[in-house]
Amino acid sequence: MNNFFKIGERGSTVGTEVRAGITTFLAMAYIIAVNPALLSAAGIPVGAAVTSTCFAAGIMTILMGLFANRPLACASGMGINAVVAFSLTAAAGGDWKVAMAVIFLEGLIILALVLCGLREAIMEAVPVSLRHAIAVGLGIFIALLGLINGGIVVNDDSTLITFGSVYNPVFLVGIISVVVTFALYVFKIKGYILWGIIIAAVAGVPLGVTPMPTGIVQLPDFTTFMAPFQTAADGSGMAIVKVFVNPTLLVFVFSIMLSDFFDTMGTAVAVGKQGDFLDEDGNVKDIRKILIVDSLAASVGGLFGASSCTTFVESASGAADGGRTGLTSVVTGIIFLLAAFFSPLVSMIAAPATCGALVMVGFLMMNVVSDIDFSNPLDGIPAFMTIIGIPLTYSIATGIGLGFITYTLMAVCTGNVSKVKPLTWLVDIAFLISFLIA
Repeated sequence: MNNFFKIGERGSTVGTEVRAGITTFLAMAYIIAVNPALLSAAGIPVGAAVTSTCFAAGIMTILMGLFANRPLACASGMGINAVVAFSLTAAAGGDWKVAMAVIFLEGLIILALVLCGLREAIMEAVPVSLRHAIAVGLGIFIALLGLINGGIVVNDDSTLITFGSVYNPVFLVGIISVVVTFALYVFKIKGYILWGIIIAAVAGVPLGVTPMPTGIVQLPDFTTFMAPFQTAADGSGMAIVKVFVNPTLLVFVFSIMLSDFFDTMGTAVAVGKQGDFLDEDGNVKDIRKILIVDSLAASVGGLFGASSCTTFVESASGAADGGRTGLTSVVTGIIFLLAAFFSPLVSMIAAPATCGALVMVGFLMMNVVSDIDFSNPLDGIPAFMTIIGIPLTYSIATGIGLGFITYTLMAVCTGNVSKVKPLTWLVDIAFLISFLIA
C-alpha cells in the first residue's frame, strides 16, 4: 500500500490519509441529502437519487484515488444539478431521463477533449497570475459556502446578502464550528478540521440542528441507472436519441460542458495548493489522469441518474487535513458506497457542522495572493476580476471566464498581445458565446 500510493514519499502516513478521507467525506456528506432533494423536482424518486448519488460519488472517487493517486473526491456538482432539475428537464419536455442523456453526452465530449490533449493544453495556456487568482477566488468561494451553510451569511432582499441572526440555532452551530476549528488549528491539534466537524455536530443535537436518524439501514434503489438508455417518458424510444433531434438540448450540452470544463480546472488548482501537488509555475501535477477521471465522472453521473459528477472543491478539506495521496480518495469513496446503505445515519452531519472546515480551507488558500503582482495591470486586473468573479457570481467557470477575457483585453491595452496564446483566444470566444446564450 505504501509503495502503490507513495505515502511515505509524499511525507504522509496511512493514519493521516484515512483521517483526511473521513474529513473529506464529512465535508461533502451534505450532497447525499441536497442532490436527491433537488433532483426530486425533476421527477426522480428520492430513494433512487440517494442511491445514484452515493454510488456515482463512491465509484468515481475510488477511481480517482487508484488512477490519479491524488486526494480528490467526486460527487454530483452543485449548480449543474439545479440546472438539471429546473431548466434542462423542462427543456426536455419534463423527461429527466433525456436530461440525464444530455449530461452523459457532455461528459463523453469532455473525455474526448482530454484524450486528444486539448483540455490539458488549455489549462497550460492559463497565465500564471490567473492560476494564483483562481486559487484565491476559490478560497473565498469555499469560505462563503461555509458561512452560508452555517447561517452566518443569509439572503436579503435589499442587499442580496447580510449577517445572520445570532439567535438562530443554525448560526450558533456554525459559529461553534468556526471557533473550534480555528482554536484547534492554533493549538496545532492533529485532525483539527475533522474534530471541528464532529464537535459542531454534537453541539447541534441539543440545539435541534443535528437531526436524529429515522432509521439505520436503507436498501439501495437502482431504478435510475442507465437512464440515457431507458425508454423516454413519451415511449418514443431511448432517451438519448431525443437529444440529437432537439437543438435546444444540444445548446445545453455545450453550456454545461463549458461549466464542467473550467470548474474542474479551478478545483484542481485549489486542492493542489493544499495537497502540495502544484509545481513552481502553479501547474497541477498528474493533471491528465485527474482530468480523465473527472470527465468520465460527468458521464457516469448522467448514466446513473445522479446529474454530472465533478471533482469537489470540498476535497481541499481533506488535503488541508494532511491528505496527500489517492488513499484519501479511496477512503472517501468507500464511505460514500457504505452511505448508500446507511443514509439515515449520514444525514446526522448537518451542513452547519461543516461551516468551520470550509472557512478554514478558505483561510489556508489566501497565502497565494502574495504571488500576484497587482502593480502590473496585465497580471493584477485579470487576477482581481477572477478573485471577485468566482464568489460574487457563485460560479467557478464564470469567474474564470471573466479572468480570461479581461486578460486578453489588458494585453491589447498594454501592447502585450503577443503574450496571448492562440488557445486563450479560443477560450475567450467560447466564454463569450456561453455568456450570450446563458
